[in-house]
Amino acid sequence: MIALLMRLVAGTALMLLVVVLALLFDGADRIISARMQRRLGPPLLQPFLDLLKLLGKENIVPRRAVPWVFNGAPWVAAASMLLVFLYIPVGSVPPVLGVHGDLILILYLLGLSGVAMAVGGFASGNPIANVGAQREMILMMSYELPLAVVASTLAWVAYKTGMPGDPFNLETFAGMSVWGMSGKIGFIGIFCLMVALILVVPGETGKGPMDIPEAKTEILDGLIIEYSGRNLAMFKITFALRAMALSALITALFFPWSPASFLRLGGIFLFTFDFVWFWVKVFVVQIFVVTLMRTTFGRFKIWQASEFYLVKVAGLSIAGMILASLGLVV
Repeated sequence: MIALLMRLVAGTALMLLVVVLALLFDGADRIISARMQRRLGPPLLQPFLDLLKLLGKENIVPRRAVPWVFNGAPWVAAASMLLVFLYIPVGSVPPVLGVHGDLILILYLLGLSGVAMAVGGFASGNPIANVGAQREMILMMSYELPLAVVASTLAWVAYKTGMPGDPFNLETFAGMSVWGMSGKIGFIGIFCLMVALILVVPGETGKGPMDIPEAKTEILDGLIIEYSGRNLAMFKITFALRAMALSALITALFFPWSPASFLRLGGIFLFTFDFVWFWVKVFVVQIFVVTLMRTTFGRFKIWQASEFYLVKVAGLSIAGMILASLGLVV
């Protein structure tokens, strides 16, 4: 009973922390993107101000909408993204709900968030939102293949090399780096898998070149066009959480290193340092895989995005799978 209560308190505290960090990272993302374009940009706390404004506004439900689906979709999307962080180890701090196969569960939760957003768009009864929801579903079907290949290949490498722990458990990769486990050929394969996962991030987050379901200059925010008030606030939180969740996943899988061992820290100091260091790494990864990409590249057309993921990114992930497998036998 005490253990359950401690997990409940830890999970609640972690979810509050990730919401605050996600909004801070989103504010930093806006500032860095603006500076890259020689603009001043909004204040760092602008996402918090936007959220407070939306929470104080009226929650309008369109006449043609399916009310319970329309109102429930934003909360399901936000809740599924919050649950992702309960299964990700934060440095040397174990996950709140770590179980066997949590990597698979994280992929399902990421997919559930996207499905909830698409269903909310369909339920709004707006033809523009319908177009945005269709685009969201096409994107999901396109990038799920390389995402699944990356996850299954990393688990296969962990299993064949005897890495301690469950091969589908993120704690396995957080405790030991996967980079040196399959030789030089395997190293190239792991690098291909990392690049493939990084290229999936714009599609998962709907930012930059994959800002297709919302596309403000084309379909006026797309699938969230009819949302306002608290519901829109939940979607804004979801967007910020998705960017940070993917960055945290990349960090846990490919960048588990910490200088704590060199500093000879122990006890509570080790856990505190690793906890803070993990979020620093997540922020740096998010700047590279989200901010730089969305600022540098223009928006794809939907058929270009689908071809990009089903042919190029999937091909890169399969090449990484083959090279990683060869590294285990050569």
